[in-house]
Amino acid sequence: MRVAVDAMGGDHAPAEVVAGAVAAAERLGVEILLVGPDDVVREQLRRHRAPAQGLRVVHASQHVGMEESPTAALRRKPDNSITKGLELVRSGQADAFFSAGNTGAVMAAALLTLGRISEVDRPAIAAVLPTLRGRLVALDVGANVDCRPRHLLQFALMGSVYAERVLAIPSPRVGLLSNGEEAGKGNELVVQTAELLRATDLNFVGNVEGRQVFFGACDVLVCDGFVGNVVLKLGEGMAQGLFQIIREEVRRSLRAKLAVWLLRPRLRALRRRIDYAEYGGAPLLGVRGVVVIGHGASNAHAVYNALRVAQEAVRQRLPEIIQQETLRLASSPAADAAST
Repeated sequence: MRVAVDAMGGDHAPAEVVAGAVAAAERLGVEILLVGPDDVVREQLRRHRAPAQGLRVVHASQHVGMEESPTAALRRKPDNSITKGLELVRSGQADAFFSAGNTGAVMAAALLTLGRISEVDRPAIAAVLPTLRGRLVALDVGANVDCRPRHLLQFALMGSVYAERVLAIPSPRVGLLSNGEEAGKGNELVVQTAELLRATDLNFVGNVEGRQVFFGACDVLVCDGFVGNVVLKLGEGMAQGLFQIIREEVRRSLRAKLAVWLLRPRLRALRRRIDYAEYGGAPLLGVRGVVVIGHGASNAHAVYNALRVAQEAVRQRLPEIIQQETLRLASSPAADAAST
């Protein structure tokens, strides 16, 4: 299995990206194609004493910065590492692509280079979040700000496939994020989407309130990209904020310091459980290929886990299964209702 990696994508590229890629080549048994300036990437490989096998450099003379306008940068920099990596997937030289770089550029380039799966109107970014019952996949978390009910219907289907195939959750429970769990609650988008979901054979459990999300009320959380991105960033900030509050309170008391010292192993386990690096990256579902987007602040551990996610998505033939399921959905009563 070969995974193309944008060596220049992310706040800590190329050092952390290359370090994570080296770990993946050694421990996952995949071949990594590092896309970026040849001299820069090879220098990083020397620093990390990378093995001779399992790693290859694909030269790309340009890269898209994190703050650049995606469409303008892609047009102005045709030899960028994102487009070059996606072209490897399109040509069959790679089975998947990963980047922790400019999310908008990855989405735009994936659509231009790979194209959409038929019957998918809009690809969605799916993020895995920790809950008290395990994990859930939330989508969309940033690709589509304004959505229609049929888009959320497709998100629900793609998220259900991902949860079942990659996260190994049997018959995943699909929930619709709303301001109330009662049927009929929510804005017009939520109300109409709920009606469509009830007409499918998905395991739809109804509306889910924000306070229920991290208690494991569902396995697939469906929302538009604006709301999903707010939920994602709010959860991340809350976790970081709580740990900071704990640190500040601990410094006030010698007893608290002693208690924390005794609880250190459990606190480390808790941090791992809520750390985005443990979950790797978010797949872009709905394009004709496996594309995984990493957090901009990804370290080597996060990159390694993102490549593990990409490997599993390829193994499970994720784009092919989504293609089959969306074609099946297109002939269902829910799809007929969505088109009216």
